[in-house]
Amino acid sequence: MAAEFKEISPNASVVQKVDNWMRNRFPTAYDSYKVHMSEYYAPKNFNFWYFFGSLALLVLVIQIVTGIFLVMHYKPDAALAFASVEYIMRDVPWGWLIRYMHSTGASAFFVVVYLHMFKALIYGSYRKPRELVWIFGCTIFLMLMAEAFMGYLLPWGQMSYWGAQVIVNLFSAVPFIGPDLSLMIRGDYVVSDATLNRFFSFHVIAVPLVLIGLVVAHLLALHDVGSNNPDGIDIKAPNYPKDAQGHSVDGIPFHPYYSVHDMVGVAVFLMVFSAIIFFAPELGGYFLEYNNFIPADPLKTPPHIAPVWYFTPFYSMLRATTDPMVNVFCIVIALATAWAFFKSRLSFMAKAAIVVAAAIAIVLLKTFDAKFWGVVVMGGAVIILFFLPWLDHAPVRSIRYRPRWNYWLYGVFVVFFVILAYLGIEPPSEGKTLLAQVGTMYYFGFFLLMPWWSRLGEFRPVPERITFAH
Repeated sequence: MAAEFKEISPNASVVQKVDNWMRNRFPTAYDSYKVHMSEYYAPKNFNFWYFFGSLALLVLVIQIVTGIFLVMHYKPDAALAFASVEYIMRDVPWGWLIRYMHSTGASAFFVVVYLHMFKALIYGSYRKPRELVWIFGCTIFLMLMAEAFMGYLLPWGQMSYWGAQVIVNLFSAVPFIGPDLSLMIRGDYVVSDATLNRFFSFHVIAVPLVLIGLVVAHLLALHDVGSNNPDGIDIKAPNYPKDAQGHSVDGIPFHPYYSVHDMVGVAVFLMVFSAIIFFAPELGGYFLEYNNFIPADPLKTPPHIAPVWYFTPFYSMLRATTDPMVNVFCIVIALATAWAFFKSRLSFMAKAAIVVAAAIAIVLLKTFDAKFWGVVVMGGAVIILFFLPWLDHAPVRSIRYRPRWNYWLYGVFVVFFVILAYLGIEPPSEGKTLLAQVGTMYYFGFFLLMPWWSRLGEFRPVPERITFAH
């Protein structure tokens, strides 16, 4: 059946005629615009924390566009890679700007993603019915880490080479399959030209395609269930007050209200982003390490190897997992099991199952070496985020209506996360390792004990409608 074409007056303007011509031939685009922009109603009380989602999308576009221009001149060859980056920086017109936009964009991406995830953490944006939105977001974070790690090798500088060597070697700690797994990742027995080609292929083609697909899925899932807000009140709930058109009385169209609202965040972000690019692109060695301006030398190991700052919290957890730390894990498991057996009201069979599981866990902890458990801890620090919707048992979503001591709990969590990030850059010492171990225990305790502490205290009543002040 042929589609019905809408007619337009012959006296209409050229713009109206072109618009009508497009509407008749591509109505899906106009329907999508309505669903996701002009007729997508979002809560009217968004604050500055809600800038970071759109900023993450902006940085993704910056990374893709600048990456395309860098690929035009980059040579994925161990003998030529470093020289091709220098060629881009020195001889390609505006090449230095493109390269600095891309390198600064990588750090900016993690800044806005970390802040975006923290917003979800404090306002409960991972709670029902947005579990899938959160899972897509965590998967984006995981893919972003893979993308950044593979891209970090491409300049073929000293820190790129040795950082990749250290991280890939971690996979060899996996029992039974570790050596073969690390060999498969490298494509050789050492980080070499084969590794560079593999990482280049994944960084430029495979991971970006997955990343774009996940971002689309993340946005579609969000718009299906509706956005959360600082009050944690669902304006799409069936019993929420509606206007004559059936929209929530406390919702406003995303366009033009939030599209213009986000432009303010974009303007501020671009000013800061440009200031870093033009005045401090290395940012004291945190965004671009000084060792990475030296060509990769497999025969000369840098005195201190550390990943880029956005990986260092998890790298700190890896280094903090020593034999004494494993013994602490065993003691914690034993104490938790004893409490469950003697104090809980579980059935005898459930208690017996807990004791057996704890015994197996302790045997496994003592069987494999600390290096392997360090890899498990580092990976677990990311994987545990996926389970957050089922760990939080608080009766309210937003931190606004939780007990006041929750502010301190979340604040200490942020402080320890920043401390872990700093310690991951610094050379290890006995005192720093101890501090990293405390931070690691707090990080995992925050999430693993959440089913218990999230229900404690006196919760304030949540208003029937969202609160908003101009």
